[in-house]
Amino acid sequence: MLAQALMLGLVAGIGILDGRIFGVMMLERPLVLGSLTGLVLGDFTAGIAIGAQLELIWMGIAGIGSSTPPDVVTGGVLGTAFAILSGNGAEVALALAVPIAVLAQSLGVLVRVINTYFLHKADKYAQNANIKGVTLMMWIPPILFFLSVFIPTFLAILVGANQVTAMIHAVPKVILEGLTVAGNLLPAIGFALLMDMLFSKKMGVFFFIGFLAASYLKLDVMAIALFGVCLAVILNFVISHSNNKTSDEKAGDDNLTEGEINFE
Repeated sequence: MLAQALMLGLVAGIGILDGRIFGVMMLERPLVLGSLTGLVLGDFTAGIAIGAQLELIWMGIAGIGSSTPPDVVTGGVLGTAFAILSGNGAEVALALAVPIAVLAQSLGVLVRVINTYFLHKADKYAQNANIKGVTLMMWIPPILFFLSVFIPTFLAILVGANQVTAMIHAVPKVILEGLTVAGNLLPAIGFALLMDMLFSKKMGVFFFIGFLAASYLKLDVMAIALFGVCLAVILNFVISHSNNKTSDEKAGDDNLTEGEINFE
């Protein structure tokens, strides 16, 4: 268990550094973290399935401005790990991942507050042309972010795995069934958050086309996505052709027609 706790802590640490020092490689997404967690715990298939479910929940979550979103890294890794260790599947992961992510969010806020000190310190080093000092100040914040997810994940797996598993098995069946219903609703909330950012009156018709295709034509998601790609290509061709035609007509209005005389 010590080795698994250490490896899962490293998985969470790598996930939190995505977008900070690794660029945006999508390593922090629940689908990736869930797969890596399943690989570490010896159940890669369950890790992918749980990660996909968590991805639906957090698909529309983004940090905008000074707001700090729930810690999807800690929530994703621990939710997936506890679900696999307890053997209760995605329902437990959905029920545990969200509150864990919200609790870990507070630790993330604390790290961001502490990092402001190193930011101002780096400004002072830069004014004095102290390159080594600036470099050190730039490396400390990522290290703190790494520790903010590594330590909770490591301790939770090392100390709390058996306790959490026993607690889950002690929960009455009716409560687990309620968590299953709630877990099935959470992906819908994730899609709702995403649509809240993307939905517009002009684009709404395409959403309803996809909904009708799924409801009445019984098409799966892949078929609807491929039809959507084809429709986007056709519309792009039509719009581009229309714009080019309009441009040619405007250009033609500026040219001399046959029989006109240019007196300039």
